[in-house]
Amino acid sequence: MMEIVQKKKSNKHTFTFHDDYFNFAYEDKSGSGDTDFNYADFPQKSSIQIEKNEWLSNVGYIWCALGVFQMGYAIYSGASLSGKGFWLVVGLICVIWAYFSTVKYTVFKTNNGNIFIIQDKKHDEIITELNSRRKTQLLSWYGDINLENGLDQEKDKFRWLAEQGVLSKEESEKRIAQAELLNEDNFELPGEKLN
Repeated sequence: MMEIVQKKKSNKHTFTFHDDYFNFAYEDKSGSGDTDFNYADFPQKSSIQIEKNEWLSNVGYIWCALGVFQMGYAIYSGASLSGKGFWLVVGLICVIWAYFSTVKYTVFKTNNGNIFIIQDKKHDEIITELNSRRKTQLLSWYGDINLENGLDQEKDKFRWLAEQGVLSKEESEKRIAQAELLNEDNFELPGEKLN
């Protein structure tokens, strides 16, 4: 069993890799939970979600504007600039704080729920591990030729595995050719040849 933990702000995401499935567990301000997923169900398409403190950012911009206005008015009226940059400094601190407290996620949507991977230094390692185990599981489930499914279904299966990036195009074509050959062998009737 392998475990990778991500932490940012109040968010904690734990990925536990078992042999046949993985568990995604999360803890944040809104609560906690966890879900088990088959590796084969890990999707290839994803989206980006950004969690940021809009209130802090907006307040920072307002204070920055107030500070700039105070300094500009002081320069225009010939007054002292002493203390006039206070709101500008406070505003900049708020804007910078809001920026660095932003959390970005790569989101993978599945039928069992969404998988949120925090974009940090462990992000790529988690995705690489999930994709590697996904390929292994799909090959173990669907990689062998099973003519009980029918030749056309087997050919479609190997083309699909190629589309999923599990097999290369060459590997897919090779397995389709093997399935066609086995299918022909199954239709040969045993017995003596007629002269």
